[in-house]
Amino acid sequence: MKISTNKFVSVSYDLNVGEGDERELMERATVERPLQFIFGTGAMLPAFEKELDGLDTGAVFQFTLIPENAYGEYDEENIVELPKNLFEVDGKFDSEYVKEGNTIPMMDSNGQRLMGSVHEVHDNVVVMDFNHPLAGETLHFSGKVIDVHEPTAEEIAQMNAEIHSGCGGGCEGCESDCG
Repeated sequence: MKISTNKFVSVSYDLNVGEGDERELMERATVERPLQFIFGTGAMLPAFEKELDGLDTGAVFQFTLIPENAYGEYDEENIVELPKNLFEVDGKFDSEYVKEGNTIPMMDSNGQRLMGSVHEVHDNVVVMDFNHPLAGETLHFSGKVIDVHEPTAEEIAQMNAEIHSGCGGGCEGCESDCG
């Protein structure tokens, strides 16, 4: 069966970022823990899906996504200073959770959830980076299509549950069992 809209897809892959000899392995989906999704539902990057469209079970793939087709360019305007009191729990700053390098779930003024990385903590402000962790990176995928089939009712329910739970920003830092 070929990958097409509304098919359940399982792939294994290595994701490397960078150029030339400076490439770094960022993520690996294995046969034991593959990436699974329903094709064409908006769960994946459109350029990622375009590269997989029409592939059969067993097909090997290798492609590169430039930043504009992946997570965009790194934007300095997505680094903001927020008052430190926004990070208080019961009137006390949560220094155990809000520290440099941690990624934390937040909400914008429109009620949309987003992930921010703590860049710096100062006396009165916390500097947050709201760029995607892979913003500005060229993504190099190499992998294999493990399975393509019509989704079962259970798989559809599972995909819907994953979309509507956890932090919505990947598996790192949200303590959700989404991987």
